[in-house]
Amino acid sequence: MIDVIIIGGGPAGLTAATYLRRFHRSCLLLDARDSRARWIPESNNCPGFPQGVSGEELLRRMRTQAETFGTRIEHAQVDAIVAVDDGFEVAAGEQRWHARRVILATGLSDRLPGGDWVEQAVACGAMRLCSVCDAYEVSDQRIGVYGPADAIGVHALFLRAYSGTVYALPSDSGDGGQSARDARDAGVQWCAGGGSLGFGGDKCSYTPPGGDPIVLDTVYPYLGSDTSAGIAAKAGARLDDDGEIIVDADQQTRLPGLYAIGDVVSGLNQISVAVGHAAIAATHAHNALPFVARGGRAAGAGP
Repeated sequence: MIDVIIIGGGPAGLTAATYLRRFHRSCLLLDARDSRARWIPESNNCPGFPQGVSGEELLRRMRTQAETFGTRIEHAQVDAIVAVDDGFEVAAGEQRWHARRVILATGLSDRLPGGDWVEQAVACGAMRLCSVCDAYEVSDQRIGVYGPADAIGVHALFLRAYSGTVYALPSDSGDGGQSARDARDAGVQWCAGGGSLGFGGDKCSYTPPGGDPIVLDTVYPYLGSDTSAGIAAKAGARLDDDGEIIVDADQQTRLPGLYAIGDVVSGLNQISVAVGHAAIAATHAHNALPFVARGGRAAGAGP
């Protein structure tokens, strides 16, 4: 019986593993190797890295740190969590593990525009995935915001604080409602919807129907995301109207012993926030588990 199984090998899961091993708790980290952080070419708001750090390098360092304290990490795509009498059964295909506690740290998966050029565009900064993370780096540049009309107005308005040249690039023909009007009033250039997004020469471009291409320094796509929160819901956790896992102040779901941390819960999707969630959940799980005195003797045991 494992004390805690952590599902997800991103910054949240790796932090939780480091905490639990330093609490002398047995833990297993199951990693599908698809952390959203791996897409980051360079983060400049991650604490402790004044010169910036790539997502891959950050994950490598955090993984090394977790393994330094004896974290066991296995590659697995978890598809079910089932509450049992003494804890939880975690399943990945035919594989099964049992734990007293489970921490879900699976994050989100961004829906990206179609095209085999997307990864290259992200790597060179022509496409960016988080304006809170890196809009500072594109201050005063030509910025595009791509996605459904109803979704992009608020994001375009946010980015208008960073540049005087912001283009809203609707993927459909909707008018965008009040958020679009607010964006236009602030100086966002609202393009005709339903155009095509392309990439070439380290730049993205948007071509409106019947119009000429608009070349941009960077584009932020807002096409939604996919989450594995359904795994927690099937186990007995509650989701909010946006499909995010509802947790209490200790990051615990309504199912005692099942925690959720990072982007899979409601809140600001940032590495520093995910790390904070991990510290809270790991500490609460440790305190909730049976106390064992160092040396293997339970509290109150005789000599």
